[in-house]
Amino acid sequence: MLGWFRALMPKEDRFFDLFERHSQTLVGGAEALRQLLQGGDAVPQHCRTIVDREHEADDIAREVLLAVRRTFITPFDRGDIKDLIQSMDDAIDQMHQTAKTITLFQLRSFDPPMQEMGEIIVEAAHLTVAAMPLLRSIGTHAGALNTYAEKITELEGRADDLHDEGLRALYAAHRDGNAMAYIIGSEVYGRLERVADRFEDVANEVNSIVIEHM
Repeated sequence: MLGWFRALMPKEDRFFDLFERHSQTLVGGAEALRQLLQGGDAVPQHCRTIVDREHEADDIAREVLLAVRRTFITPFDRGDIKDLIQSMDDAIDQMHQTAKTITLFQLRSFDPPMQEMGEIIVEAAHLTVAAMPLLRSIGTHAGALNTYAEKITELEGRADDLHDEGLRALYAAHRDGNAMAYIIGSEVYGRLERVADRFEDVANEVNSIVIEHM
């Protein structure tokens, strides 16, 4: 009986707008991260862009959580809404942490595997943007949502491989010399891997929502 009642009641649809807005901050942060990893004198500027996008994302995430508390009928489970926006926010938080690490050590050049991980992160962000509008009609778009989630998971696997390849190359280059260069490089690789991991969390949350609505 409660299920029928909920189905007939008007739902608060602004959550979808907020998800879509937040996903755009992910793209903005990811693209700045990719440019940052090209190195050069513009690195600090790109770090500032990531910080700006992270602040925007935090504001949107707070708006979502406030709306969850104030909305009588939500488009899907409140826990799923919280988990989805949190996983998205964690992704850009990790971009911010990466930028902070790079700023701390004043890095201006980056290994090719790091740059490729940046490309992967941009691709995962764009897939997230593409998936968010489809949540407005999950039943109609379940297949497409699952496909986007699978692609993000595949990208995360490739990022893991690049992380391991990069660490091996880093160790080979510095095992007889500059230990600090290895430590700093491994920290950057670890940060980038965490960004990709958080996008996989987003994919898992999307999958969970789809399963609950099928």
